[in-house]
Formats: sequence, structure tokens, C-alpha cells
Amino acid sequence: MQILMALISGLLFGIGLIVSGMADPARVLGFLDLAGHWNPSLLFVMGGAVAAGFIGFRLARKRECSLLGEPMRLPTASEIDRRLILGATVFGAGWGLAGFCPGPALASLLFAGIKPVIFVAAMLGGMAVFEFVERLSQRASK
Repeated sequence: MQILMALISGLLFGIGLIVSGMADPARVLGFLDLAGHWNPSLLFVMGGAVAAGFIGFRLARKRECSLLGEPMRLPTASEIDRRLILGATVFGAGWGLAGFCPGPALASLLFAGIKPVIFVAAMLGGMAVFEFVERLSQRASK
């Protein structure tokens, strides 16, 4: 049941990204181009996502288990640290350069040509490098 719900959730999320235009790099870059021909349409998409997330997290905090009976695992970190700043910077730079972030890139794999394939390959490579560096730093600190 968990795998089925994850599949349904992922499909719904992907369809939402495509319908909203978040999977269109030109629209995303137009939104990020504050000094040029700014396209504010994604502001409404982001506003809706923030509102839905705010409500969802408020409701989730009041629950001890999910609708499927699993324990709730909500984020507990509350500090703004170097890793968060660096991660947000790399994420924003990648989004601004490519017009993709991870979700829309995955949603675009089947219909948007080679660009999302290259982006996803680079993203997976970056994740592998991060994992490798993390393991090295953990070994060094022991």
C-alpha cells in the first residue's frame, strides 16, 4: 500500500508540475529574470505550494501517525547552518542556469528532449559526489 501511495503521490506531483508550467525551463528562467522580461506566473504556483505546505505541516504536527499508519517523521532541524546555505546556493544556481530543479527535471524526462536527461545525470553525479565526500568526512572524524 505504501508503494502504491508513493506512486500515486509522485504521479500527481509530476502532473501538477507539468500543468503549472514548472517543467518548462523557459518559463522558469522568465520567472527568475527579475531585471529583464519577468514572468510572474510562477509566483502563483509557488504561493499555492507554500500555502498547501504550511497547512499540511500544521495538520501533520497534530498527528502521531500517517493516514497509512506509519509514524510521522517531520523535519526537526531548525538551525540555518553552512550546509543549508551552501545547499540552497547550489540548488538556486542550478535552477537559474538550467531552468530545472529536481522534480520538474524528472517530470520532463519523457517529453522534453536531451536537456532534462543531462540535468538529471549531472544531478545524480552531484549526489554521488556528495555521498562520497560525506563518507570520507565521517571516516576522518572517527
